[in-house]
Amino acid sequence: MLRLISLFLPTVIPSWRFFNTVAPSPRIEFRLIEPGQSAAHAVGGWQEDRPRPQHLRLWQMLQRMLWNPQWNEQLYLVSCAERLIEAPSQHSIDEINHRVARFLPQGAQELQFRLVFLSREGARIVKLVEYESRPVPLAQIQEGPI
Repeated sequence: MLRLISLFLPTVIPSWRFFNTVAPSPRIEFRLIEPGQSAAHAVGGWQEDRPRPQHLRLWQMLQRMLWNPQWNEQLYLVSCAERLIEAPSQHSIDEINHRVARFLPQGAQELQFRLVFLSREGARIVKLVEYESRPVPLAQIQEGPI
């Protein structure tokens, strides 16, 4: 009986030790490149994938506390990005490519993403690029399964 209670208690009273360490999480940035061109011919510059809103109203915050599938997907992408930094795998690269490409218009461009970390050094915000993917044709990504 004591064993049953010891297994049950952690489900009722959660531990607040979620993380082993606290560190900046990577942000995903992407750009579109014209096919056959170098990265210098990108259509626009690097842009953040799914930027956070600058302002939320109270009712929006309350609604997001109950239902927010977009944020769940964003957390999944951060998890893929962290795994990509720690132990690169094709699965993480494919997941990031598919989920970024899903919100882009179809076209002949190539998609490239990078993982950046932001840190504060004095009054400045410093951006450190940790990973940069190779360009992949956007049509090829959007055709494949998720």
